[in-house]
Amino acid sequence: MLLDTRAPLGTVITAMVTPMTEDFQVDWDGAVQLLEHLVANGSDGVVIAGTTGEAPTLTDDEQIELIRLAVETVGDRICVIAGAGANDTAHAVRLTERSAVAGADAILSVTPYYNRPNEAGIHAHFAAVAGSTELPVVLYNIPGRTGTDMPDELSAALGERNPTIAAIKQARPGVPQPIAGLQVYAGDDERFADALDAGAAGGILVASHIVGPQMRTLVEDPELRSELDSELKPIYAALGITVNPIPIKAALNMLHLPAGPLRLPLVPADSAQAETIQSALEAFGLLGGTSS
Repeated sequence: MLLDTRAPLGTVITAMVTPMTEDFQVDWDGAVQLLEHLVANGSDGVVIAGTTGEAPTLTDDEQIELIRLAVETVGDRICVIAGAGANDTAHAVRLTERSAVAGADAILSVTPYYNRPNEAGIHAHFAAVAGSTELPVVLYNIPGRTGTDMPDELSAALGERNPTIAAIKQARPGVPQPIAGLQVYAGDDERFADALDAGAAGGILVASHIVGPQMRTLVEDPELRSELDSELKPIYAALGITVNPIPIKAALNMLHLPAGPLRLPLVPADSAQAETIQSALEAFGLLGGTSS
């Protein structure tokens, strides 16, 4: 479906892991199971083939097939956002175009990393991506991974000059602040509640794999938000103990939900990290059983 480029894309949007088999192939059946779990547990949107989905080690064909599978499985119930970023503009455009053909509802496009263009280059990059699609484009600002913090003024200018640029996933330090003309999404779980208080449209989240109903309550019941956010902090901390998506895959495996191993150069949680994650799950009452 063709969404209004200025309409919210959801509130609890899960950046979904890519389940893998023990021989490091994409677990397609597991992906279907996990998508159904997310829909049943509070997600009204999903990002496919983002950082959490191990996009750097997926082939383009795997990314597009995962997007197509998500659209086929849950696209009539939640928003499917395609991770289609790259630090090569031509590659980002190709992924964007292929994601649209696969049926995605929106595009998540990250600030170019490693080559780290200046502001003029960032503007030209995103203008090319936005001009290649009629789908809403979500800018992704994550300086910890890209080495570049995109100024709010540049983000606002991109939205003003490019009608398909609709939103931004803000994963810089601090509480995401409003940006004129864009829907703002929290990119860090631990800032989700504060971002909602500041007027964010929602969050693109990781902990919602396992505490989705609670994160939906953060959206729907502001009176409970502060107390529940405090209760969730140990979960957030455990899922941040090492680089994402190592901890969330460990947690999902402990909960017998589809995740499997990680492709190199990512490696499984070590014993100390796994113990911390397990303790947090037990303390929150998650290891007694799961819903799907």
